[in-house]
Order: sequence, then structure tokens, then C-alpha cells
Amino acid sequence: MSEMTLERLRQMQQADTGNETEYLLEVRNLKKYFPIKGGFIGHTVGQVKAVDGVSFRIKRGTTMGLVGESGCGKSTVGRTILRLHDKTAGDVLFNGQEIFDLSKQELRKLRPKIQIIFQDPYSSLSPRLPVGEIIGEAVREHNVVPKEDFDDYITDIMKKCGLQEFHKDRYPHEFSGGQRQRICIARALAMNPDFILCDEPVSALDVSIQAQIINLLQELQNTFGLTYLFISHDLSVVEHISDTVGVMYLGSMVELADKDKVFDHPLHPYTEALFSAIPVPDPDYKMERIVLEGSIPSPANPPAGCKFHTRCKDCMEICKHVAPKWKEVQEGHFCACHKYNSSEEEAEAQAAMAADTAKA
Repeated sequence: MSEMTLERLRQMQQADTGNETEYLLEVRNLKKYFPIKGGFIGHTVGQVKAVDGVSFRIKRGTTMGLVGESGCGKSTVGRTILRLHDKTAGDVLFNGQEIFDLSKQELRKLRPKIQIIFQDPYSSLSPRLPVGEIIGEAVREHNVVPKEDFDDYITDIMKKCGLQEFHKDRYPHEFSGGQRQRICIARALAMNPDFILCDEPVSALDVSIQAQIINLLQELQNTFGLTYLFISHDLSVVEHISDTVGVMYLGSMVELADKDKVFDHPLHPYTEALFSAIPVPDPDYKMERIVLEGSIPSPANPPAGCKFHTRCKDCMEICKHVAPKWKEVQEGHFCACHKYNSSEEEAEAQAAMAADTAKA
């Protein structure tokens, strides 16, 4: 048998791709609530609505960036998609198949196809294992390649991620932060995945190293047709790597569109505020920073109506009573804001506000 490489492995699997859909991943109204326990016997006294009705879909071979403040639910979305958390409600379709309907055996077969790169390359690698074993442990467990091809395959993966063969016998503490993240990427790539969740993969790295890692991810995507969900706080990184961008606030998606549409013409006031904070490398440029007043409300007790109304500069009375609908405001540009209500939607919202006021 010829030397096994990732390219050859993917070529051997091409015959099984007849049922592929345009969208590799579809998330529909996903909810994930965590119970709040209280009392002597631990009764559930409330719920933290970490993810509250999020919907999006990612085309095969593209990257979706997911941004928002700390605690808005970005990472919980990603971990629920991978079934590291159980969902509260909603659907997660991978290749048109509901992930949460899979049995343990079916999920085990799917696991190699959905991988994750963690935020911290220091704590996500076992200090007790050499690099070759870290990358190859799951490859061996899932029988990704025949045993006789194992060593050559791991060497090939390491070289594709900028690592050398002699690194196999070294331990994580012997590497820099950027090299450790390359090990994490190699570990994910070795499983021959279709989808990789990148959970803030460059936030713990120096800026110059960030660029190298981003370029590596893009190179691997172009070579192997990978699909990414890229979670990050850094809007400049998201703009560089993403094809579409979703913006989350307090567990809900507030805006979603192609990268150029979101960055050139943001619709939601929260998105405008986020983008106003992006540094501009021009000392003569006067930034028009939008400062959000107040603190982020608790996801355990979100405000009525629009969750953002307590900090919104464009807040209207209706925003305090009625949650805005998630809809397509422009072609391919989705937003949840009362500013874009049609006449029918406005009448419906006014009626709902009147009913809410009457109850109070």
C-alpha cells in the first residue's frame, strides 16, 4: 500500500459523498438552559438561558464567525452543537441529520467528522503524553487509518501543521504557545473532519503568532474543504477569516449576514456599538465610539421585550414590552430589531404591547 496521507484518505472517501447538502450545518431555534439549584434539597429555582432560540446555517467549505461579549453564549452554542451539552430545545442538523437523534454507536461514528480547537493551548493538551500520542490517540481509537500506515499518517499531519517529525517524542511543555496551538490543530485535522469548531483559538496568542495560526487555518480549509464555526472576540480576526458573521447578545442572535454586509452596513444597534470599538491604525482618524451604558443583564433574569433595550441608544417604548422578531430585513441579511418592522408587524407588536400593559 502507498503511503497514507490525508489527501489520499479523503480521495478514498469521495464515493460516500452522494448525499451531501449545500449546508453542512443547520441550527434551528436552538435553546440551552442551565438549571439554578436552591434550597436544602437542591430544587430548581430558575434557569440560566445561555442559548435562547439561535438559528443559522453554514455552507460547506465556508467559515462562519460568531461574535459577542463575554457571557453571551457563543461557546455554549458551539459545545451544544457538538453534543458536549444536551440541548433544551431546537434542532441541530449535520449533513441533514439531526445530531441529537443519533444513538451512542451512531454518534461515535460521527465524532471524527466534528472536531474542536480549544481556546487555551496550555490546558487542552495532556502534559503526560508526547505530541505524537496526543495527535494519534483518537486516530488509533477510531481506526481512521490502518495500523501499518499510522506513523506515516501522523508525520504527514504534523508537517501540514508546521511541525516536524522529531517533535513526536517531545512533550507540550517544551513548545511555545503558537506551537502548542499547531498541535491542537493537528489533533483535530488528524481525524479527517468535515467540520471544526474553533473556540477562540488565537485569543491566548501573541498578535504575530495569531496571524500565522489564522493563515494556517485558511490554508487547511482551502486544501481540504473544511467548514469552520469561528468563535472570537477579535472583530478584525473575524473579518479576515469569515464568510458570514453572526452577532450574539445575551443568548440570542441579533444579526446575521455575509461578512461584507455586516461590516459595511450593520443593522442592529448592538452590532454598531461593537464595530465602533474596532481600533483603526491611523492617528489622524477620529473614532466615533458608541459607549454602551449600564451592565449586561443576567441571563437568569433577562429583561422583558428586547434584551438589548436597557443599553440601546435607539430604544423605543415598544422595545421594553415586545421581543422583536428574527427576520430577513434585506436579502441575506437577518436582524432582530423593531426599527425594521413592516406596518403589519408594527400593528401586531403594538397590540402585544397593549396586552402586556393591560396585564401590568
